[in-house]
Amino acid sequence: MKFSDFQIDPSILRALREVGYETPTPIQAQAIPQILQGRDLIGCAQTGTGKTAAFSLPILQRMGKPVSGQDRPVRALILTPTRELALQIYENICQYGRYTGRVATVIYGGVSQVPQVEALARGADILVATPGRLWDLMGQKLADISRVECFVLDEADRMLDMGFLPDVKRILGKLPRKRQTLLFSATMPPEIESLAKSILRRPVQVSVAPAATPVETIAQGIYFAEKMEKRVLLQEVLRERNLPQTLVFSRTKHGADRITRELNRAGIPARALHGDKSQGARQTALKLFKECKIAVLVATDIAARGLDISELPLVINFDLPNLPETYVHRIGRTGRAGMSGTALSFCAADEEPYLREIEALIRMSLPVLPWPERLAQAEEKKTAKAKPARKKAVVQSAEGGKPAKQASHRPAAPTVALAEKYPKPAKPAGRSAKNRRRSGEDEQRVDIASPRTNELSDEAAARVRAKIQQKLAERAAARQQQTKAESEPKKARRPEKGRKISKQSSDDLAPQVQKTRRRASRRRQGSRK
Repeated sequence: MKFSDFQIDPSILRALREVGYETPTPIQAQAIPQILQGRDLIGCAQTGTGKTAAFSLPILQRMGKPVSGQDRPVRALILTPTRELALQIYENICQYGRYTGRVATVIYGGVSQVPQVEALARGADILVATPGRLWDLMGQKLADISRVECFVLDEADRMLDMGFLPDVKRILGKLPRKRQTLLFSATMPPEIESLAKSILRRPVQVSVAPAATPVETIAQGIYFAEKMEKRVLLQEVLRERNLPQTLVFSRTKHGADRITRELNRAGIPARALHGDKSQGARQTALKLFKECKIAVLVATDIAARGLDISELPLVINFDLPNLPETYVHRIGRTGRAGMSGTALSFCAADEEPYLREIEALIRMSLPVLPWPERLAQAEEKKTAKAKPARKKAVVQSAEGGKPAKQASHRPAAPTVALAEKYPKPAKPAGRSAKNRRRSGEDEQRVDIASPRTNELSDEAAARVRAKIQQKLAERAAARQQQTKAESEPKKARRPEKGRKISKQSSDDLAPQVQKTRRRASRRRQGSRK
């Protein structure tokens, strides 16, 4: 089957050929004919299967080409949970509809609303939005959705996780009752099923794979490493594989910043992407990563849903997620659109319960991978030098002679902390934080007080020592003079109230006081006469 079999407009087919689309994916093959007929639809498909094109292409097809002179009300509304996904869908629609004459715009929070309001005022056929910013503009009477013909709710389960369902329900109340509604989600929790029943009319359900199943084209593996070992292990894995793009996931924002700083110090260019970053910084980091100008993008789960990076070869879970479904969405950033990919994970001892939940969800055990060769050799050398450990007795069971307790699936290979073998680069003595400058939070630190490599000549050293001796002598004299001044008794009397006496030495002060007293005595005698 090809896209031309759907009887899609030639202008759309031309754009699809330019982006390299010829054969529809399973979700596209099942959803596009139903949407073209105007039916409501529930699409449940694993991430990276082409859901954006599944609803964008029929929307553009049903709109047709614009008529000159007509106004441009919003006829299609697409709600997404994150800014990155909204921008991505907007870019895809612009690619698919570049020859149709239709106009799309995108609105999201975290940036000024002025350009977005101006774009809406000029007219837009398709509006891609995040719920919070759309509801805000609707409250200001700056966004009108009263003439929407098709409403798309993308990543509905993520909307639920992020607490956007109240905003979504308020927006639904402002939409026309007569409309086509499309709901797409990777998983279908009970809350989403209830929402679907309330907003869809006799929907067609399309499901191309069991919920939360990772795509088969992704090669997965697990490294066992403690928290202190992960830092060095990550750097070795990146150097060993030497790929132009690697997406690293951290559980926390602070952890993402820390990993980024350590990679930059190790000479591996990296940027961080998380919710505390400004929208401009997030877009810049994503743009540099897509253009392969940085090798590593360290992100929190804000990038786990909907982020589409073409031909991303490697995803690394530095921290295992505490929800098994999040693991599926994380690794789904690679192996998209039928491409192959690799997903590696680091697991510490306290993360093994998360690993068991992930393996239960994906119905497979992740293969344990050996550490990179350099780290393994270092561990072997240390083990060879160490004294042989005392063997523990194995408790035999009563039946069959088998051990009563199964061995852990953690490998016997390196599990000791590597901080002693591969410490952080030591800071040169004498430097302080004031002598460093940084270009942005995630940039590598550049020391502007670089150490001198040449020693001083004998003559220069003598000059330096002379200056130091002079300074020390001056300080000693100053301290001696200060001590002497504090030990001398105060001889001067306080001046009479209302009298101003010039600042003079204590020896000149007594005669002046006597002279003042004689003048006062003469005045009193004259007044008596």
